[in-house]
Amino acid sequence: QLQPVESGGGLAQPGGSLRLSCSSSSFTLDFYAVGWFRQAPGKEREGVACISASGAAIMYEDSVKGRFTISREKNNNIVYLQMNNLQPEDTAVYYCAANAATTMSESNWNFWKSYDYWGQGTQVTVSS
Repeated sequence: QLQPVESGGGLAQPGGSLRLSCSSSSFTLDFYAVGWFRQAPGKEREGVACISASGAAIMYEDSVKGRFTISREKNNNIVYLQMNNLQPEDTAVYYCAANAATTMSESNWNFWKSYDYWGQGTQVTVSS
């Protein structure tokens, strides 16, 4: 089965940056739509961004627009989430998720049950 693996989490100061990476230890991600989700303690899992298999279709949660950028390298089994101007409210465990569909619809991309394959998450902490 497809097994996404996240990396790049850590500690950042407010206003700082981190870049998360998602790859697969088994099958390539190149043919899957990929989403980034996050879950903070006491809160529900929420969609952060999603990118189609081709990279042409991209969606963001409103609170990260203008700060986060999702991208992928064509035929290289990797998806990135560049996070700039990080704020304390961005603190969460970030998950990479994949769906066999080449693209997700506007109505379901940010619902975690729409995805079939999940990584174990990487911690992002934003604090002074």
